[in-house]
Amino acid sequence: MEVDKILFAPEEIRARVRELAAKINAHYVGLGADSVTVVGVLKGAVVFFADLVRELKLGVEFDFVKVSSYVGTESTREPKLTLDLSGSVTHKHVLIVEDILDTGHTLRFLSDNIKTREPLSVQTATLFDKPSRRENGFVADYVGFEIPDLFIVGYGLDCDGEYRQLPFVASLKTK
Repeated sequence: MEVDKILFAPEEIRARVRELAAKINAHYVGLGADSVTVVGVLKGAVVFFADLVRELKLGVEFDFVKVSSYVGTESTREPKLTLDLSGSVTHKHVLIVEDILDTGHTLRFLSDNIKTREPLSVQTATLFDKPSRRENGFVADYVGFEIPDLFIVGYGLDCDGEYRQLPFVASLKTK
């Protein structure tokens, strides 16, 4: 497969990440929180995670999880936690950061899993949202861009490990 069309340029992504960070900052300040544990979903969310946390204006703890839910361009619809949190989130505000919200299975799974650990709150942020693919009604608290049902790559998103390094987001050519 190869890149078809650039959908989001680097400057457009940067601007939207700043807007999301401002909303997230306002939310946690409104709660009276002075810190948040930001949980990045490996590997796809790493670039978004890094850019987002640099824009947050409160204390930030990092943690990461890894969930397996895709084979090639298809969702397995059965997320599996392959790397768990390294620390406790009990009595902490938690923000899960994901690259893309598609069927909703991964974020629902992670959100439900983390809620069992007695955090003060659990919020979710995704840079891209494909509501037309949702199978379980999950809605993220913070969404960067709503997109149609395209397979996208770049800015951390991949297809079988390729294209993550692209500074833009593009669709892939279909066969």
